Amino acid sequence: MATKVNQDPKKRTSAATNLIAGGGAGMMEALVCHPLDTIKVRMQLSKRGRVPGQAKRGFIRTGVEIVKKETALGLYKGLGAVLTGIVPKMAIRFTSFEWYKQLLADKQTGIVSGQATFFAGLAAGVTEAVAVVTPMEVIKIRLQAQHHSMADPLDVPKYRNAAHALYTVVKEEGFGALYRGVSLTALRQGSNQAVNFTAYSYFKKWLYDYQPEYVGQNLPSYQTTLIGLVSGAMGPLSNAPIDTIKTRLQKSVAQPGETAFQRITKISAEMFKQEGFHAFYKGITPRIMRVAPGQAVTFTVYEFLKQKLERSGPAALTGGRYEE
Repeated sequence: MATKVNQDPKKRTSAATNLIAGGGAGMMEALVCHPLDTIKVRMQLSKRGRVPGQAKRGFIRTGVEIVKKETALGLYKGLGAVLTGIVPKMAIRFTSFEWYKQLLADKQTGIVSGQATFFAGLAAGVTEAVAVVTPMEVIKIRLQAQHHSMADPLDVPKYRNAAHALYTVVKEEGFGALYRGVSLTALRQGSNQAVNFTAYSYFKKWLYDYQPEYVGQNLPSYQTTLIGLVSGAMGPLSNAPIDTIKTRLQKSVAQPGETAFQRITKISAEMFKQEGFHAFYKGITPRIMRVAPGQAVTFTVYEFLKQKLERSGPAALTGGRYEE
């Protein structure tokens, strides 16, 4: 597959458009899908299975227990951290992806190959992981890991909210704690976006080839939702063990003198020895249920908002179409 990239800088999607469209898409995705992310994190942190005969909890039972013990608001623990970082995260994702695509495009023809799209997605995922995602997820996971009841004012958790969690983590563990698991996060985000953008580009091109009447305009929303859903499910299936190890690494406190590689190796060995190979895929069901519709929402809302901004927004936000 090859995609044509417009080489006219005036017609490229502007950073401001990516900021608003990407941020709006990300906020909608977070609000819709965050409960599934909380269930996924709890499942990944669960040590159930290490004791013979101990029943393992599925994602439905995990969600029910959270609601029962911590109220329905417990499913939204860590949402503040996500919403704080979602706008820059999505702006960086889409802006850097476009920039990397331009960089990797054929200098003579402006054609972007499928391989170039893959590497542009990989680079965009790594960029967002280092710039925003890793610190955001460290705080989010610390909040999600707390088992306090949201309805009991006397049940005071260690981390009261995202700002307090940030302050406490930096105070007790140092600024570097915010980047615990950055290599695994970069690997997860990079592989996610490489697969996601490549699959989405292929699906989108096929739909335009099959429906030439839509060339030059957005596909119907139900179609971008469908291809976003399918492409979004591919990433979690390819990197579930990375995400599980990363979650446990970011939840734990580092031991003095222990390197990141030693911690990753130790966590992986303990998981395999105590819980078995299946432990690396804990939370895969809610993760797919969260990421796949999340990507469907993201791409659909992004395409919609970008089109509106480019057609009727002020000159400062005017950019070109995202051409496949």
